[in-house]
Amino acid sequence: MMISKRRGGLAAASVLAAAALTVASCGSGSTPQSSGAPASSAAAQPVTIRVQTFGGGTNFGYEKAVAKWNAEHKDIQIKHENLTDQFEQQYWPQMIQWLQAGNGAGDVVGIDEGGMGLAKAHPEWWADLKEYGLESRKADFPAWKWETGVTADGKVFGLGTDIGGMSICYRSDLFKKAGLPTERDKVSALWPTWDEFMKVGQQFQSKVKDTKWADGTNTLYQVVLYQEAAKNGNVAYFDAQNSLIVDKNPAVKTAFDFAQKMTQQGLTAKLRNFTDEWAAGTQKGAFATLGCPSWMLGVVSGNAGEGGAGKWDVASVPGGGGNWGGSWVAVPKQTKHPKEAAMVADYLTQAQTEASIFSDFGNMPSNTKAQQDPAVQGAKNEFFNDAPIGEIFAKSASSLQPVFLGVKHAQVKNAIESVIQGMDDGSVAHDKAWQQLVDDAVKAAG
Repeated sequence: MMISKRRGGLAAASVLAAAALTVASCGSGSTPQSSGAPASSAAAQPVTIRVQTFGGGTNFGYEKAVAKWNAEHKDIQIKHENLTDQFEQQYWPQMIQWLQAGNGAGDVVGIDEGGMGLAKAHPEWWADLKEYGLESRKADFPAWKWETGVTADGKVFGLGTDIGGMSICYRSDLFKKAGLPTERDKVSALWPTWDEFMKVGQQFQSKVKDTKWADGTNTLYQVVLYQEAAKNGNVAYFDAQNSLIVDKNPAVKTAFDFAQKMTQQGLTAKLRNFTDEWAAGTQKGAFATLGCPSWMLGVVSGNAGEGGAGKWDVASVPGGGGNWGGSWVAVPKQTKHPKEAAMVADYLTQAQTEASIFSDFGNMPSNTKAQQDPAVQGAKNEFFNDAPIGEIFAKSASSLQPVFLGVKHAQVKNAIESVIQGMDDGSVAHDKAWQQLVDDAVKAAG
């Protein structure tokens, strides 16, 4: 789905509020006919299943999948609502309120990995997909992806959509302007380490005065954090017992130090990811690189618009891979149509659907059957100069390891990234940033 108009904080809040007001009128008033039931004398109204998601650009990539379903299922129609770009700041806090109130959430809702710890801890919020036969889907996903969507008491509440995998998206036309290689293999060879990445950035900015090397600190900070987490027990802000370990985990400090060096060297455009300004910067060429898990490709292409086609490309990430783990779809218990909602959640996570989304938009399937599809393995992305995204992402997907994210991960992540952004834009002093980061994380964790 190409979305050129971005939603900022006030706009996002307006969309979310409007969505709450439409609950009673959308998808809540009709009863579906069973497949073998005779037609009633009055024409039955189709059941509308509201699918709520988040994210910029092409977000979950559901445009074609929804159109296909709606053409084939006249009795059950999907209404897709992408509510906001911002998961931690807008979508998840509002979704939590709706789930707690028992009113307001869609029939199927998307959840980022950062919200799954809290979602998993509240089985009372969710329909049990086992009641609709979806425990049979277990073999379709890596064990960690499946288990993340299962509560402690065995309720299946979430099915995996996409997974991460890491790369660097770069503007090949700006690289050429700076006298740097433009071919993706040669570009990848420029930065085997993050120190080399910064050195190339300095070289770039010495040649291209009106463009910064990277979008901001937060996107690359997140990439480094996930890489370092894999070296430190696959934990980030919380340990496996849900205890806050921000000040004890070397992964967090290493990622923070990297972000601090980036901003001290003036290598960023000081843009916070998933904001209107960040989207505009993508389109205007305000920066030449950003960290790109597979699902970010659709965000970049959506933000850049048609004018960016062929200017962007995809290279390897410094320091190896990493797993920025993607999202899930779940069915809130408050839905009046749990059976139909379960059918839609099932459809959206089937191999054929996820493979098609990857081919069109770059969201790497979590469905293992889709990962093995030759069309996925050989996929290229036309927008990114025909980058072989299947080769880049699909062949390593089975080896990705999850990072444990605690119940309050989303809240802590938002607090930490606000400090890192402040360090980048000058509102937080560098010599006080680490302590403020720790203090704000403690407050956010409650």
